[in-house]
This record gives sequence, C-alpha cells and structure tokens, in this order.
Amino acid sequence: MKKLLILGGGTAGTMVANRLGRELDTDEWQITLVDQDPVHYYQPGFVFVPFGIYKKREEVIKPRKGLFAPNVRFILSEIDLIEPDQNQVRLKKNGTTLSYDFLIIATGTSIQPAETPGLLGEQWQKSIFDFYTADGAFALAHKLRTWEGGHLVLNIADTPYKCPVAPLEFIFLADWFLHEQGLRDKVEITFTTPLPEVFTKPRAAAFLGNLLEERRINVETEYLIEEADPEKKVIRSFDGREVPFDLLVTVPLNMGSEVIERSDMGDDLNYVPTEKHTLKHKTFENIFVLGDATDLPTSKAGSVAHFQAESFIDNFLRYIDGMEL
Repeated sequence: MKKLLILGGGTAGTMVANRLGRELDTDEWQITLVDQDPVHYYQPGFVFVPFGIYKKREEVIKPRKGLFAPNVRFILSEIDLIEPDQNQVRLKKNGTTLSYDFLIIATGTSIQPAETPGLLGEQWQKSIFDFYTADGAFALAHKLRTWEGGHLVLNIADTPYKCPVAPLEFIFLADWFLHEQGLRDKVEITFTTPLPEVFTKPRAAAFLGNLLEERRINVETEYLIEEADPEKKVIRSFDGREVPFDLLVTVPLNMGSEVIERSDMGDDLNYVPTEKHTLKHKTFENIFVLGDATDLPTSKAGSVAHFQAESFIDNFLRYIDGMEL
C-alpha cells in the first residue's frame, strides 16, 4: 500500500486530501493529513470582520471534524521534523514517526510582528492591530465600534505577504465603513507599501491608485518600515520618513512554517524551493509543495491556493498513472 502524507489542513491541504480521497483506490492508498489546529480558519473572511460583515467567530472558524473525506486519516499534532532523505516525518505527539511514499507540504505562512521593533508590546491590539489572524481581526472590530476618529494608517512591512490585494481591500472597506458611520471626515487614511506602486501589476496599480486618490487616501510608496514607536505614535522607515498614526493596522512580515526551518528545507523566510510547473520540491522527486508554503510569488495570492490545488490534483493523478507531470 502506498502512503500519501499531507502536512497542513488549510485550503490547499484540505482540498487535495478530499479530492484524492475520492479518486484513489483505498485498497492501494493510505492518505494521512497532519495539522496542529483542531479548527479550520477561513482566512479570506478575516478582512471583513473589522467592519462587521462577519460578526461571529463561528462564521470564519469551523471545527475540522467532518471536513475530511471518510478515508482520510486526520492526525492532530505539531510537526517536529521532516526527514526527506528517510521519507519520514516526526510528530511532536507521542514522538510518532510517519513514513511516506509521497509527501505534500501545505504548511502555509504566518505573520511575524516580533520581527518589526515596536509592533508587539502594550499597544498591541490597543492602537496597533493586524487583520491576518482571527484574534487580530476581532480585536480591531471591537476597537472600531468605539473609535472616534484620527489618523488610520495601514502599513505593509515587507514582501512577500499572503493575499497581495487584501491590504487594498481593507483600505477600501475602511473608507466605506467610515462613511457609513459618519466618521469619514474625522479620519485621515494613509496607505504605506514597500512596493513602488500600490499594487504589483502596472495596469491594476494605475487604476487602484486613482481610486485611492479619489477617496482622499494618502499613499506612501517604497516605504520600508524600520520600527514602530507606540509612545510617539509614529512609524519610521529606513530612509527616515515618519508617518504618525492614531490607529495602526499592520501587515507584518510573513514567514513560512518553523518546521521548514528546523528541517533545513527552505529559504531565509522558510518558504520551500518549488518547481513552478510541477510544484515538485526542487531536490526531492516525491515531495510536492502547495499554497503559501512555496517560494513561488503567486502562492501568496488568496484564491490561488484553490486553483493551484485543483491543477495539482489532476497532474498528480496523471503522474501516479505513469504519465509525465
């Protein structure tokens, strides 16, 4: 019996497990998925939480129980180490070791606010917030219910980051929300980005830049944050620019899973070197990498994991049937 092991139960991991669970012969294949969280986070919904579009945690957080096909074995555990030379993965739960014939890494990415001095501290979730986590999004929603105005700043710390359009979505939703609350004339909004334009694609950047200007939203491009100063309520860039804030919404540095670092399988940001057209690991033929875990620039786009997973599944099925991937 061949063993397929999937690390990570986010969008990509769950889709692949369930589709392959239906497609593969259960007499010939054992499918195992490992994730450290007992719940699934609907991350695309987090951007809507601060503005009351989603109000309850159960709208964006679901128990994993019942999400997987019946023949997919789910193990709730942190992953200790990937040992690709031995075709095995060590789990932190009971020191378990899982062997595999094929490994799919879908361990995702996460924000690292501690990498920017000043973000974490007494003002975290008081005047400094993120919306890339459930806790951050709901804390910001609570803040906005009573906020009376001032300078709202959204800062993108660095690239790459999950879902490149999400910060702009947030800014436009904030503009709408403040109009609805009758507060827009009491709020100055500034969008700061390390990019030379407001978005990665020139046509989209020009269009979105015009929309920001029409909505009286300030833009600071090529802004690489060095630190946040919660006492003085400013952020500072490496080139010396200061932007004051009353309410700072941060998109912190994104990094891949720590297990990738422990396993010495990634780059400086813990993303896994991946072949663009096959989604194979660049060194190991029987390892594939999906979603935000890859070092491919498109992997950080929100809906890309969905389409990437669908394409991968079809190719993988052809591959195991002896066809070219």
